[in-house]
Amino acid sequence: MNNKQGTLRSGKASTIASANTSDTNLVIEGSFMVPEVIAKKLAEHIAEMIIFGEFAPGEHLVELEISAQFSVSRSPVREALRLLEEEGLVVKESRRGVRVTSIGIEDLDEVYSCRILLEALAAERAAQNRSQQDLLEIRRSIDALEAIKTSKQSNIRQFFRENQRLAVKVHAAARNQTLKRLLGSVGKQSHRYRYLAYSHIPEMMSASVDGHREILTAMEKRNAKRARAVMESMIERSWKAIRDHFQSDTPREVIRR
Repeated sequence: MNNKQGTLRSGKASTIASANTSDTNLVIEGSFMVPEVIAKKLAEHIAEMIIFGEFAPGEHLVELEISAQFSVSRSPVREALRLLEEEGLVVKESRRGVRVTSIGIEDLDEVYSCRILLEALAAERAAQNRSQQDLLEIRRSIDALEAIKTSKQSNIRQFFRENQRLAVKVHAAARNQTLKRLLGSVGKQSHRYRYLAYSHIPEMMSASVDGHREILTAMEKRNAKRARAVMESMIERSWKAIRDHFQSDTPREVIRR
């Protein structure tokens, strides 16, 4: 870990986020939490750091350094890295340790070819199975996204997190646990590309708000076909924009696997 990275993260060494609104929300008190809980929260926080680029593609994650950085023992660090490997965010290599997985066009295409099918199905089922409470909660999230986007101090991370909450609400409205699990399996990998899109292609935030308003309208009318079509179109547009970004600004793979 270089000095620049150490300085960047110095304010985070004693805290692990619990995925609410700030970057480092709640402090985990090790004496009050079982190791499995510490590991899960540590994995969530490291995942965010990977998504936000604070741990770069290809960067090695050293167990001892992470243990010192977050003031936890090595056992939960080891478990957290295992969880991150399951989510596709890190890879463990023989004799080389653990490193952050690469991002690039090949991986993007693999992730998004799965995501577009699953998200479209979720939107379709949500339109069929939604409750009035679902519609209310989804509308609140869309309004929150609009407020963040139009704020003079627009916060990309805040927008991204609210967008995640919106996706969870749509998935819940679908009333399909198997579909929900499948979406979760590609979720963290797709989050890296979604955050990249919001960071480097600002118009994608407006596209997300407008697209979700159309999906909400379709859900209100129980128009499953329309909800599916809008979701497919929205993800396809995002997929193309991210692909164009890689082709114009970066090599085929940012870091080789």
